[in-house]
Amino acid sequence: MRRELGIARCGLACCLCSENTTCHGCDSGECPDKDWCENRKCSISKKISHCYECNEKCRKGLLGKIKPYAFTEFVRRYGEEHLLDCLERNEKNGVVYHRDGINGDYDDFDDVETLIEYIRTGCK
Repeated sequence: MRRELGIARCGLACCLCSENTTCHGCDSGECPDKDWCENRKCSISKKISHCYECNEKCRKGLLGKIKPYAFTEFVRRYGEEHLLDCLERNEKNGVVYHRDGINGDYDDFDDVETLIEYIRTGCK
């Protein structure tokens, strides 16, 4: 885990991303998706650093997917540091974040609250 990369504007875990050897996050100017990322454009236009800072609970862009939406909601409730702590603990305990060609453990959910609880506890 590269904790210093933290969480993307949309809620994805840059710190666990398999592309983090070439991408250094949303604000580095090196993100391969920076030109089309709706969440990046929106948060920049609102002068906030992350979607979790916004008062609207929208589902636009990547927030239309369960994982980034649940990560965003987790940070709203518990804070980014706690999310990073949980992700780090879960990774040490064998929880797999999505990798190219691999469906990760956080991808197996269809309910936001159940995923938030999994992030928090590391138990299904």
